[in-house]
Amino acid sequence: MNHVVLEAAAPLNTRERLDELLSQIIDHPELRVEISQSIEREFTQRRAVLVLDMSGFSRTTQVHGVVSFLLMIHQMRLLAAPTIEACGGILVKAEADNLYCLFDEVSQAVAAAREIIRQLNTVNVLLPATRRLYASIGIGFGDILVLGGHDLFGDEVNLASKLGEDVAQGGMILLTEAARTELPETVATAAERASISGLALTYHAVV
Repeated sequence: MNHVVLEAAAPLNTRERLDELLSQIIDHPELRVEISQSIEREFTQRRAVLVLDMSGFSRTTQVHGVVSFLLMIHQMRLLAAPTIEACGGILVKAEADNLYCLFDEVSQAVAAAREIIRQLNTVNVLLPATRRLYASIGIGFGDILVLGGHDLFGDEVNLASKLGEDVAQGGMILLTEAARTELPETVATAAERASISGLALTYHAVV
């Protein structure tokens, strides 16, 4: 009997494919609307996004040097990655001291965020004060442009990043309005307002 080996189909939502479509817009501006629709159709996924930001980069680097902080980043990734996967998420990219992750549901992202914070609190008991790991987390939900398993873009990605990096303090989990609407009322949150780079927004802190 002859066996047919089936090769896995290459993913369509690659950076190469996106670059190809963007070049087509440049070469054929009259087709901008049609090609833009193709990009949205091929790359957009409705997902929850979690952005984790480590606290204390500048202070730790100044006191102990960049290698010490790189070690702390490595420790954070080793701790967070299994938790993200266990909660049904995907670690899309790790950029400097940030992690960008995707989940099907906001509840999964919140569960992962809570567990990561809990694990950090446990680990920090055993670490000297100058080496403790702290993270702030922003979570969004909506239509996100996903490049394979390597990058992601969109309004909710930007908002989650701003909440995680600019608004949240160490140990805080903040949700965009869109993310909050995906959770039941039984999940306790506190609504707050902030202005970031001239953008006024309402966010919700997980209690």
